[in-house]
Amino acid sequence: MQPVSATDVRKNWSSVCDDVARNRPVFVKRTRDEMVMASTEDMKNILEGLRYHVDIYMEADGSVTAALREIDLAENGSDKETACTLLSEAILEYAEEYYSEFQTYRNAPNRRAHLPYVIKAILLREPASIKEEMVCRNGKI
Repeated sequence: MQPVSATDVRKNWSSVCDDVARNRPVFVKRTRDEMVMASTEDMKNILEGLRYHVDIYMEADGSVTAALREIDLAENGSDKETACTLLSEAILEYAEEYYSEFQTYRNAPNRRAHLPYVIKAILLREPASIKEEMVCRNGKI
Protein backbone atom coordinates (compact mmCIF):
# COMPACT_ATOMS: atom_id res chain seq x y z
CA MET A 1 0.00 0.00 0.00
CA GLN A 2 1.52 3.24 -1.16
CA PRO A 3 0.70 6.38 0.87
CA VAL A 4 -1.04 9.22 -0.97
CA SER A 5 1.05 12.34 -1.34
CA ALA A 6 -0.09 15.41 0.55
CA THR A 7 -0.11 17.29 -2.77
CA ASP A 8 -2.62 14.79 -4.19
CA VAL A 9 -4.73 15.03 -1.04
CA ARG A 10 -4.77 18.81 -1.33
CA LYS A 11 -5.71 18.69 -5.03
CA ASN A 12 -8.50 16.17 -4.40
CA TRP A 13 -9.57 17.21 -0.93
CA SER A 14 -13.31 16.55 -1.32
CA SER A 15 -12.89 13.13 -2.89
CA VAL A 16 -10.25 12.11 -0.32
CA CYS A 17 -12.59 13.18 2.50
CA ASP A 18 -15.43 11.22 0.89
CA ASP A 19 -13.16 8.17 0.61
CA VAL A 20 -12.15 8.45 4.27
CA ALA A 21 -15.72 8.98 5.47
CA ARG A 22 -17.33 6.25 3.39
CA ASN A 23 -14.69 3.68 2.44
CA ARG A 24 -11.42 3.41 4.36
CA PRO A 25 -8.63 5.26 6.15
CA VAL A 26 -6.11 7.04 3.92
CA PHE A 27 -2.38 7.09 4.58
CA VAL A 28 -0.73 10.38 3.65
CA LYS A 29 2.94 11.25 3.22
CA ARG A 30 4.25 14.80 3.24
CA THR A 31 8.01 15.11 3.00
CA ARG A 32 9.15 13.42 6.25
CA ASP A 33 5.71 13.35 7.87
CA GLU A 34 3.32 10.43 7.67
CA MET A 35 -0.32 10.66 8.73
CA VAL A 36 -3.51 8.65 8.75
CA MET A 37 -6.88 10.13 7.97
CA ALA A 38 -9.69 8.03 9.42
CA SER A 39 -13.38 8.47 10.09
CA THR A 40 -14.57 8.63 13.67
CA GLU A 41 -16.43 5.36 13.06
CA ASP A 42 -13.20 3.66 11.98
CA MET A 43 -11.40 5.09 15.02
CA LYS A 44 -14.14 3.72 17.29
CA ASN A 45 -13.65 0.32 15.65
CA ILE A 46 -9.87 0.53 16.09
CA LEU A 47 -10.32 1.28 19.79
CA GLU A 48 -13.23 -1.14 20.32
CA GLY A 49 -11.24 -3.56 22.50
CA LEU A 50 -9.79 -0.83 24.68
CA ARG A 51 -11.31 -0.68 28.17
CA TYR A 52 -10.82 1.48 31.23
CA HIS A 53 -9.72 -0.88 34.05
CA VAL A 54 -10.90 0.33 37.43
CA ASP A 55 -9.96 -0.92 40.88
CA ILE A 56 -12.67 -0.47 43.51
CA TYR A 57 -11.65 0.14 47.13
CA MET A 58 -13.97 0.13 50.12
CA GLU A 59 -12.79 2.84 52.50
CA ALA A 60 -12.90 2.69 56.32
CA ASP A 61 -15.56 5.42 56.40
CA GLY A 62 -17.86 3.36 54.14
CA SER A 63 -17.19 5.37 51.02
CA VAL A 64 -15.85 3.86 47.80
CA THR A 65 -12.82 4.87 45.75
CA ALA A 66 -12.61 4.04 42.05
CA ALA A 67 -9.03 4.16 40.71
CA LEU A 68 -8.18 3.97 37.01
CA ARG A 69 -5.19 1.72 36.32
CA GLU A 70 -4.17 3.14 32.93
CA ILE A 71 -4.12 6.78 34.03
CA ASP A 72 -3.39 8.08 37.50
CA LEU A 73 -6.97 9.13 38.24
CA ALA A 74 -9.15 8.24 41.22
CA GLU A 75 -12.48 9.45 42.57
CA ASN A 76 -14.27 8.82 45.83
CA GLY A 77 -18.03 8.59 46.29
CA SER A 78 -20.64 7.40 48.71
CA ASP A 79 -21.02 4.15 46.75
CA LYS A 80 -19.52 2.32 43.78
CA GLU A 81 -21.99 3.83 41.31
CA THR A 82 -21.21 7.38 42.40
CA ALA A 83 -17.45 6.81 42.44
CA CYS A 84 -17.53 5.34 38.92
CA THR A 85 -19.70 8.19 37.63
CA LEU A 86 -17.27 10.72 39.08
CA LEU A 87 -14.34 8.80 37.58
CA SER A 88 -15.94 8.76 34.12
CA GLU A 89 -16.35 12.55 34.36
CA ALA A 90 -12.70 12.88 35.44
CA ILE A 91 -11.57 10.75 32.49
CA LEU A 92 -13.38 13.04 30.03
CA GLU A 93 -12.00 16.14 31.73
CA TYR A 94 -8.47 14.69 31.60
CA ALA A 95 -8.92 13.79 27.92
CA GLU A 96 -9.98 17.33 27.07
CA GLU A 97 -7.02 18.77 28.99
CA TYR A 98 -4.62 16.30 27.32
CA TYR A 99 -5.94 17.28 23.89
CA SER A 100 -5.77 21.02 24.58
CA GLU A 101 -2.15 20.67 25.78
CA PHE A 102 -1.34 17.88 23.34
CA GLN A 103 2.36 18.64 22.73
CA THR A 104 3.11 18.74 26.44
CA TYR A 105 1.26 15.53 27.27
CA ARG A 106 2.39 13.55 24.21
CA ASN A 107 6.03 14.38 24.86
CA ALA A 108 5.89 13.50 28.57
CA PRO A 109 7.20 9.92 28.92
CA ASN A 110 4.73 9.10 31.70
CA ARG A 111 1.76 10.41 29.66
CA ARG A 112 2.47 9.17 26.12
CA ALA A 113 0.71 5.82 26.67
CA HIS A 114 -2.50 7.63 27.67
CA LEU A 115 -3.23 8.67 24.07
CA PRO A 116 -5.52 5.74 23.10
CA TYR A 117 -7.59 6.26 26.27
CA VAL A 118 -7.78 9.99 25.57
CA ILE A 119 -8.87 9.50 21.95
CA LYS A 120 -11.49 6.94 23.02
CA ALA A 121 -12.90 9.31 25.67
CA ILE A 122 -13.10 12.15 23.14
CA LEU A 123 -14.87 9.87 20.66
CA LEU A 124 -17.33 8.65 23.31
CA ARG A 125 -18.07 12.29 24.28
CA GLU A 126 -20.21 11.50 27.33
CA PRO A 127 -19.27 10.32 30.83
CA ALA A 128 -22.09 7.73 30.70
CA SER A 129 -20.56 6.19 27.55
CA ILE A 130 -17.12 6.15 29.16
CA LYS A 131 -18.61 4.47 32.23
CA GLU A 132 -19.96 1.68 30.00
CA GLU A 133 -16.38 0.99 28.89
CA MET A 134 -15.13 0.53 32.46
CA VAL A 135 -14.15 -2.90 33.75
CA CYS A 136 -14.29 -2.86 37.54
CA ARG A 137 -12.70 -5.25 40.02
CA ASN A 138 -12.05 -5.18 43.72
CA GLY A 139 -8.73 -3.54 44.52
CA LYS A 140 -6.19 -4.80 47.01
CA ILE A 141 -4.95 -2.67 49.86
